[in-house]
Amino acid sequence: MSSQLINGKEIGQQIRVSIKEEVQQLATKGITPGLAVILVGEDPASHTYVANKEKACQQLGIYSELIKLPEQTTEEQLLQQIEQLNSSAKIDGILVQLPLPKHINEQKVIETISPLKDVDGFHPVSVGKMLLGQETFLPCTPHGVMKLLEFSNVDVAGKHAVVIGRSHIVGVPMGQLLLQKDATVTYCHSKTPDLEAITKQADILVVAVGRAKMIKSHHIKEGAVVIDVGMNRDEFGKLCGDVDFADVVDHTAAITPVPGGVGPMTITMLMVNTIQSAKMKLV
Repeated sequence: MSSQLINGKEIGQQIRVSIKEEVQQLATKGITPGLAVILVGEDPASHTYVANKEKACQQLGIYSELIKLPEQTTEEQLLQQIEQLNSSAKIDGILVQLPLPKHINEQKVIETISPLKDVDGFHPVSVGKMLLGQETFLPCTPHGVMKLLEFSNVDVAGKHAVVIGRSHIVGVPMGQLLLQKDATVTYCHSKTPDLEAITKQADILVVAVGRAKMIKSHHIKEGAVVIDVGMNRDEFGKLCGDVDFADVVDHTAAITPVPGGVGPMTITMLMVNTIQSAKMKLV
């Protein structure tokens, strides 16, 4: 079976062209979208993500502010920093790079960000609105996956979509967004007995568990669409997903590679959310 490769880099670039046009239109009205990223500590993966976000902002004409704080920053200091950004006219979106050092309460930090600037889509207000199908900032990775499916002409209505993973960042919102597009959704996770029996029913399989090459060809229904959200290192130190790509690819109608699939879309959708926030100034 010849499989369509869902190229997140290319689809992300197409979306970024329209973002750039929107930024230019906003400039004619005296508005420059602004994104603030707070990075606490020295996590190397976080530094890489943040550098990519800054680069995307530069390319698109979005003002970006990077606030680097030392590992020993107190929760109180971090919350004060967020409050300053909440009231800053230059900033439309605030993102606190996760994970945070152990002594800081992540949930408290997320809840301190103004829902009007919550471009990650993690605030309880954003989550509640998403569940109700109201307009809000959607979490970037699940939103990016929906765009990948849309641009690849995968109609999810009436399809059985199986989501492996139940994190609040990817798994839970992913299932809800698929449901809103009329898919029949099943969630699987570490406590699911006989995972294979369920994944083999999936017309669309979204894998977000963080375990390298966990999903093999025997998990897949012939002709399924497979979306791999995982980002891991294999035994040779190479980047790989949660899906064993080489083993699975020939059994799929369409599949995302790692890297180059879902990853580029996450940052693209962050830019989309930042523009969406800036446009609120026009209302």
